[in-house]
Amino acid sequence: MKPSVGFIGLGNVGGKLSGSLLRNGFDLTVRDLNREIAEPFLAQGAKWGESPKAMAEQVDIIITCLPSPAACAAVLEGEDGILAGLSEGKVWAEMSTTDESEVRRLGELVKATGAEPVECPVSGGCHRAATGNIAIFAGCERKTFERMLPVLTTLGRRVLHTGDLGTASTLKVMTNYLATANLLTLCEALVTSKAAGMDLNTTYEAIRISSGNSFVHETESQVILNGSRDISFTMDLVSKDIGLFHEIAKRNNVDLEIAPLMCEIFKDGEKRYGPRELSPNIIKRLEEATGLDIRAPGFPAEMFDDEPEEPGYEVIPKR
Repeated sequence: MKPSVGFIGLGNVGGKLSGSLLRNGFDLTVRDLNREIAEPFLAQGAKWGESPKAMAEQVDIIITCLPSPAACAAVLEGEDGILAGLSEGKVWAEMSTTDESEVRRLGELVKATGAEPVECPVSGGCHRAATGNIAIFAGCERKTFERMLPVLTTLGRRVLHTGDLGTASTLKVMTNYLATANLLTLCEALVTSKAAGMDLNTTYEAIRISSGNSFVHETESQVILNGSRDISFTMDLVSKDIGLFHEIAKRNNVDLEIAPLMCEIFKDGEKRYGPRELSPNIIKRLEEATGLDIRAPGFPAEMFDDEPEEPGYEVIPKR
């Protein structure tokens, strides 16, 4: 029998993850600050959660997918929060990108109720969250992971148990840092190619078939060249993620050279275009400086996962 699941946070990622649960027959209860966002889920059979506490009392597993560590803490610790409704045998799972020290702190509070904490951030883009093909990192005790695995393999295709609570958050902000570094170098490559007189369609293919290729190129470069710049991710979220990674490095006495510059670039982007500007529009800094328009015909306005939904599985690290 499938466990009952509560899901709080129906934004760009959370809404798509919730859709996978509903599509695959889970007993789902949802909640968001904006009730209207929940209406399509309610129309398809989901229940509405009156409060985080009530949801935690009513379901086996309660999932949060929220925009910041502060928002997550407020939903857990606030009046009528999740902690007040947890008890032995229940699971709290955090699916957003958060700070490893904060998720450990909240995890201890969850354990004190008798429940089990899991952090399971996702990676791979909103288009893969929509089809259940996204990757998931899970940090928790092994027995908790095995209990969560049927849910995680519904939400995503490749699921990696990263170790104890906090390890998944550390690895997630690291991978987001790498993706951001790739985005910034692709912006420089596309603008420089245009300035050098290269055709941008040809430039895209040259990168795609070469050692310069990457997941970020095959997704974000396409919406950059289309001009929509829409990957459902914003500059303030990038700043949060790369800032978290930089803090991990500083806490562990690693003096980074590239990360501080990346933080400065995105803070400048937020100042120029607003914190909720789409993150690939960081290329506008270079477009404005050069007077060049980095667009080309034939590219999509948004990304869709063209792979069919497949059963998920656990990824086993090489030893």
